[in-house]
Order: sequence, then structure tokens, then C-alpha cells
Amino acid sequence: MSRAYVVGSITIKDAEKWAQYVAGVPATITPWGGELMLRGRQAAVLAGQLQHDNLVVLSFPDLESIHGWYASPAYQVLIPLRDAAAIVDLTAYQA
Repeated sequence: MSRAYVVGSITIKDAEKWAQYVAGVPATITPWGGELMLRGRQAAVLAGQLQHDNLVVLSFPDLESIHGWYASPAYQVLIPLRDAAAIVDLTAYQA
């Protein structure tokens, strides 16, 4: 069974607000079968150029779950905090 992933590339603007946002996200992904796979800070650029210093990878059962999570009221309420805290590019991938 294939899974689907959300990859977030992130530049943090306000660490305190970012910590509040990060604390709120797990409760929004769990109902959709989502789980945090990776949260990290860039260690080295091996090829090319990166726009952001931080990365997050979330795993979901399928693309429908990703769309449900993103559109959910629980996550939508966090978006203004996310946008105040960081510049975030989110992309969905299917494996």
C-alpha cells in the first residue's frame, strides 16, 4: 500500500510563535492517520541551492487524508499562526 507525504520547507521568522504552531499540529494530523516522520534543520547542502533552512515530513495513508487534514477546521485555525511564525512551502507527494 502506498503512502502520501507532506514535505514542508521552512524559514522561521519568530521562534516563539513557531513553537506554538508546532505544538498544535500533532492533534490536527492524528485524526487523518498522519504522523511526523522528520523535523530537522539543514546540516549541509550537497548539491543545488535551498531556499529554506528547516524541513518537516509528515506521512499520511493517502492523498485524500492530506487534503482532509489541510482543509480541516483544526488545521485551518493554525494557518495564521504558521504564517506569522515562518515562511512555509508545503508540497504533497505520493509514494
